[in-house]
Amino acid sequence: MATHKGSEGLVKVGANTVAEIRSWSYEESAETLETTSMGDSARTYVPSLTSWTGSIEAMWDETDTTGQGAFTIGAEITVIFQPEGDTTGDTIKTGTAIVTGRSATGSFDDLVMASISLQGTGALVESVLA
Repeated sequence: MATHKGSEGLVKVGANTVAEIRSWSYEESAETLETTSMGDSARTYVPSLTSWTGSIEAMWDETDTTGQGAFTIGAEITVIFQPEGDTTGDTIKTGTAIVTGRSATGSFDDLVMASISLQGTGALVESVLA
């Protein structure tokens, strides 16, 4: 069984690695359509449309203009989630997303953090890093 440490992963916007990431996530889902008809003894379904969302938490870095700076509200971007790292043969997920949210938080005893929310448009495609 292969396992990976979270610290191996990274996220890219296009070809640019996003700096100072603390965590990231994506969630894929599929809708279903009910096909149950009168006389059936159990509900039945068929798969329908799929969708995905993503989020990124990072230490705010205003100098990362091609990574964090690419996440402007309403922007349509290509995002690449690389859970295993950046080595040939690693599994990656690539998709087009719309930046739907961006926020920053700070407190006197912690770093300033940035949060980014993404809505996928189209499929999130799994492939292997070449």
